[in-house]
Amino acid sequence: QVQLVESGGGLVQPGGSLRLDCADSTRSTTLYVMGWYRQTTGKQRELVARMTFGGTTNYAEAVKDRFTISRDTTKSTVTLQMNSLKPEDTAVYYCNSVSYGGTSSWGQGTQVTVSS
Repeated sequence: QVQLVESGGGLVQPGGSLRLDCADSTRSTTLYVMGWYRQTTGKQRELVARMTFGGTTNYAEAVKDRFTISRDTTKSTVTLQMNSLKPEDTAVYYCNSVSYGGTSSWGQGTQVTVSS
């Protein structure tokens, strides 16, 4: 069973940068998609960015040109580099994976706070 472990996040000033890392501790070789979602209180979880095994990416409009997702398929890891952060990026960020069989897994979440 996939176990996603996240690291990174924290407090940063507007305009700053943060990096989020996520690793599947089981190093599964059946992960079709890995990506990041975020959620704020009272709102639905929303896609931030995701990448398929073949390298196809999808980004939310709000983060395009500021965030970059990368993935190491040999290590089952995914990274989200966040630049030019804005207060509205404040949220709990969750790592997600979807296997070729369609099973979705989630990390425990990591807080990102953008504030001066």
